[in-house]
Amino acid sequence: MLENIIEIFILSVIQGVSEFLPISSSSHLIIISTLFEFKSSSLLIDISLHLGSLFAIIFFYRTDIFNFQNSKKFISLIVLGSLPLIIVGFILYITDLINIFRDVKIIAWSTIIFAILLFFADRAKFELSIEKNLSLKSICIIGLFQILSLIPGVSRAGIVITGARFLKFNRTDSAKISFLLSIPALCGASVLGLNDILKQDTELNYLAILAIIFSFLFSFITVKFFLEFIKKFTMNIFVIYRILLGLFLLFLVY
Repeated sequence: MLENIIEIFILSVIQGVSEFLPISSSSHLIIISTLFEFKSSSLLIDISLHLGSLFAIIFFYRTDIFNFQNSKKFISLIVLGSLPLIIVGFILYITDLINIFRDVKIIAWSTIIFAILLFFADRAKFELSIEKNLSLKSICIIGLFQILSLIPGVSRAGIVITGARFLKFNRTDSAKISFLLSIPALCGASVLGLNDILKQDTELNYLAILAIIFSFLFSFITVKFFLEFIKKFTMNIFVIYRILLGLFLLFLVY
């Protein structure tokens, strides 16, 4: 029992931290679960981890989300920007093509390539803001960028921030766009996962509940501190980390 709880705690830390940082949560969960052969890793736990992150981001931005009258246009743009990912993700899911990308070589190369892309996107001091400059055109372009996050290693947060930075949004608002776009993305992933769980007749257990709670806590802390971090620093530390991780993975597989 203790071993299972420790594994859930570790997976929750990985999910909570990597979901909202530009380092790819899916690749980290795949790598850690594979390398250490976690017995607690399962579809139910995976969905529970994502639910924890979903609840955390909704709670963090509860004022923006539930103050619908004042945020109606902004929320509508976020929903529209999420449609490309939801549509393509659903197609890959029903055709089972999504599993083609779950390969360590693909994760390694995408981790490096999209780290370099993030580096170049983050170099300039752009100052466009969500309040004044987020439009239907810009959110659709960012939404198209987000499709690439279906490839493990790309990082949904990373590619959205990259797209927003290329469109000249400031670093903080680029992160905020990424966080809010994660809500429909996490909802979609959770719905598909719950559908699979119902087919398997899997029951909710204490490990799944712990996964939701731990993931919620670490996700909330990560969002809060990441926003403070990028007010003072660039994305270079994440770029360096991704390149080192990618090279390490290439060393393992080649």
